[in-house]
Amino acid sequence: MGFIKEFKEFAVKGNAFDLAVGVIIGGAFGKIVTSMIDDLIMPIVAAIVGKPDFSSIYFAIGKGAENIPAGSTLAKAKELAPDAAIFAYGNFITVAINFILLALVVFMLVKTINRMRKTEAETPAEPVAPTTTEQLLSEIRDELKKK
Repeated sequence: MGFIKEFKEFAVKGNAFDLAVGVIIGGAFGKIVTSMIDDLIMPIVAAIVGKPDFSSIYFAIGKGAENIPAGSTLAKAKELAPDAAIFAYGNFITVAINFILLALVVFMLVKTINRMRKTEAETPAEPVAPTTTEQLLSEIRDELKKK
């Protein structure tokens, strides 16, 4: 019985539950950011500089590399020369550009949220009017000071 009770405390305990909620929200947020990059940012980048897809840039060395005709796609090169060492550095460039854009978007979102929080924190709260009891106590205090 001790094991079940201990596991129940662990599973329902705030830390594990908060972590689970964080992972779920993080996954959903990741989809939003990915959609923002793929559906909103990348079309603008593609309209300005063309589609930034470098995934077909590679070079091959070793056995069979001479069998790859110039201008072959990466998939075709891997098919024609399975034993060749194919360095697909273009895919790395594409992933790096996507990461930089993703980091930029997340930075802008965090900066905007922080600015909104700062504005909320700077907004002064209206002073709360004293209750009747507080007013009476203040009057009694003031009368006692006069005497």
